[in-house]
Amino acid sequence: MNAQPALIILAVSDLPRAVRFYRSAFGWPQEVDVPVYAEFAMPGDQRLGLYERGAFGRNTGQTPDATPDGALTGTELYFYPADLPAAIVRLEASGARMLSKLAKRDWGDEAAYFADPDGNVLVMARPLGQR
Repeated sequence: MNAQPALIILAVSDLPRAVRFYRSAFGWPQEVDVPVYAEFAMPGDQRLGLYERGAFGRNTGQTPDATPDGALTGTELYFYPADLPAAIVRLEASGARMLSKLAKRDWGDEAAYFADPDGNVLVMARPLGQR
């Protein structure tokens, strides 16, 4: 199968809060803005959707469990920003919760781990040796 990823959708508990966070943290243009769903255009012709949890459940036939405050989902979004230090500062300023400071990782990247307001893990990274 030759299928190119185009859209990642996260179920969120508070859509306006999630939209504010992702707008502040990344500054991507918002392409869709309806009462239960928002969508951002990411670089590389990819998109990130934020779906209010209950409405997400109407499409799938099962509403995902809400993540308790301070807990993490099983979702990780891994990014290589053009300016890693600036991306880390921007996430912190947007209210992302620091999980693990920037450090060298065994797989050959240096990476910092954060959580968004719904407990999704966001990683800002770059290959070791790249500045």
